Amino acid sequence: MKRLSILISTIVFFTFTSCDVEKTEEGEAPELDVEVEAESGEMPEYEVDWAKVKVDTKTKTIKVPKVVIVQEEKEVEVPYVNVDMPDSDSEIEERNLMVEAEVHDTMHKLEIEKVYASEKNLYVVARLSSTDQNIDDNAVRVSDQLVLNAPEDLNIIKYIIGEKPSGEYNNQYSYIADDNTLASKVGDAQVIYQR
Repeated sequence: MKRLSILISTIVFFTFTSCDVEKTEEGEAPELDVEVEAESGEMPEYEVDWAKVKVDTKTKTIKVPKVVIVQEEKEVEVPYVNVDMPDSDSEIEERNLMVEAEVHDTMHKLEIEKVYASEKNLYVVARLSSTDQNIDDNAVRVSDQLVLNAPEDLNIIKYIIGEKPSGEYNNQYSYIADDNTLASKVGDAQVIYQR
């Protein structure tokens, strides 16, 4: 029995002295230092001293409006209006006068019908009318133009007769309801061009 108690004592002694157990440890949370750099129109780049951050794009299927603009170059006859004012000291300048409208749902045609002159004002008058051709949900821009060779200091005022289509694009011109409204706008101006 004495041997057994010495053996147990020796085992217990070696067990406690051979293990070096530390019950406490110290640590710190990482520090973050974030700098964001981005040029106009670019994705930002993040510089982080703790973790690597990557900003990228992801491909997803979404619905976006589709705009189709078809321009083709072809030779056409464009009306040419030459205005020579005897009392004007201004230089003569050649300009393309264009009227445009963006239409939806149904196709339209836009034609410059008349140009009126009164003192230093030229009134370019176009007419917008529906052709009843369905264009679904597409937006189509229709236009017409003429070449004006006239003194550079003339004021050019553009009117479109017809119903104003919806959309911001169509705010650049004055839309009027009919010929009676036009008569009140141009007053006693003389017609210098008529289609």
